Amino acid sequence: MKIERFDKGPRMSRIVVHGETIYLSGIVGSGEGITEQTTSMLAMVDKRLAEVGSNKSKILSAIVWVATMDDFSEMNVVWDAWIDPENPPTRACGEARLARDVLLVEVIIIAAK
Repeated sequence: MKIERFDKGPRMSRIVVHGETIYLSGIVGSGEGITEQTTSMLAMVDKRLAEVGSNKSKILSAIVWVATMDDFSEMNVVWDAWIDPENPPTRACGEARLARDVLLVEVIIIAAK
């Protein structure tokens, strides 16, 4: 099966397509609070999926990391408004120390083409 790598760097590819499956690297957002960062992060998910001919209705699985579970409910408000209600993916969410102190949320996505 063919493997395609997009937006490659020395450490990683931001998108890998293997057959009909799309893997997105960890995506973070920008902004001051959890609402802004989650909104920005999910817009980037939309952008990256579109780059390879997919969309959020084809997300199979999402792993969400929040810097503190205190932000879980507020992050879910944005997530719930964004996700395709007819095609919700599997999802896990946990608390983790993210790569930079200013980051509040990160998501890892697997989707179908």
